[in-house]
Amino acid sequence: MEKKTSREFALYRLERAKEEYETANLLYRENKLLAANNRAYYSIFYAIRAILAMEKIDFKRHKDVLAYFNKNYVKTEIFPRQMGRRIIMASKIREDSDYDEKYEPSSEATSLQIQTAKELIELVEKYLTIAK
Repeated sequence: MEKKTSREFALYRLERAKEEYETANLLYRENKLLAANNRAYYSIFYAIRAILAMEKIDFKRHKDVLAYFNKNYVKTEIFPRQMGRRIIMASKIREDSDYDEKYEPSSEATSLQIQTAKELIELVEKYLTIAK
């Protein structure tokens, strides 16, 4: 595989985020809420990693990716603080959906996960346009 520039890699990750978003929507329509929560979270995660690709930075653990994004992009208000709170909630819901056998997500909570993914993708697209 040929080496990609930071921008190309960021765009690749953004495409992954969009694919996961579409998958989350399909699963939601089929009332597969646990899986939809998982895919919505990964959409959010890949969108954040698209931003990090522009800096040529990455982390092994999800919590480190989220913490770095919140510290450097949310607290500095490059991205809205409300989005930072929703990303943290998305992470918790994904963990509950994946690991808590008693967790039963509501349709409303899953819908918000998917909406968060959509809004973050739109914000990241705008950011990447500016960060050329």
